[in-house]
Amino acid sequence: MTDLLDGLLADLKAEGDQLWNTVSGVDEEGWRTPTPAPGWTVATQVAHLLWTDEVAVFAATDKEAWDAVVLGAIGDPDGFVDAQALEVARLAPSALLARWGAAREALTTALREFPGGQRMPWFGPPMSPASMATARFMETWAHSLDVYEALGIEPPVTDRIRNVAHLGVRTRDFAYSVHRLDPPAEEFRVELTAPSGDTWTWGPEDAAQRVSGPAYDFCRLVTQRINREDADLVAVGEGAEKWLSIAQAFAGPSGEGRARSGE
Repeated sequence: MTDLLDGLLADLKAEGDQLWNTVSGVDEEGWRTPTPAPGWTVATQVAHLLWTDEVAVFAATDKEAWDAVVLGAIGDPDGFVDAQALEVARLAPSALLARWGAAREALTTALREFPGGQRMPWFGPPMSPASMATARFMETWAHSLDVYEALGIEPPVTDRIRNVAHLGVRTRDFAYSVHRLDPPAEEFRVELTAPSGDTWTWGPEDAAQRVSGPAYDFCRLVTQRINREDADLVAVGEGAEKWLSIAQAFAGPSGEGRARSGE
């Protein structure tokens, strides 16, 4: 488990550093640039990552603080998280970066020191340290895409996105539950081509329901950074196609997703 967690935390740090290095060179006007998420600027995206990292630390180390967050979310289930991001985004860019840096370091420490064999609470199912690190990677990567798109930057696509692909596959049944649908009983076969050209697979080779295509498109789809119609993914079977239409690797409501390119 230590080797697994170490690898996940290294990937999380690398992805966070890439975003950090990008936004640290942006002027104040750039921080106010709108991103694809309606009403969210570059500052809001970073603020969301900052706040969520802090809350993850609460979940791992401070039950009282975590319970307070949960009560706030219960009081405003549809708007609470967005409200926190918008509030934190009012900080000056230098203050945002300083606070995010502290939260990132605190999260790494909290996950390394979390008692083995236990799970921490979260907005979805309780998580192990490895699962939390994977979820934090997914969020960091997805929100970074919004920032890069807003700033007109083409980020490098690395095999670190396997973390997102894995989470996307493992959250198949969760996506059905969000839409109040019964998940399929059978496993699906997922075959994705990594940025490096490697092939990543999940599920039995002889599964009737299948999904294949570029891992980058699959990862963008399960984080709702691309419309299904724009994703170069092949689904075999009605169940597989239905999954791709509702897939999400993140906790909470499904949201409206992304419009088709050109619309």
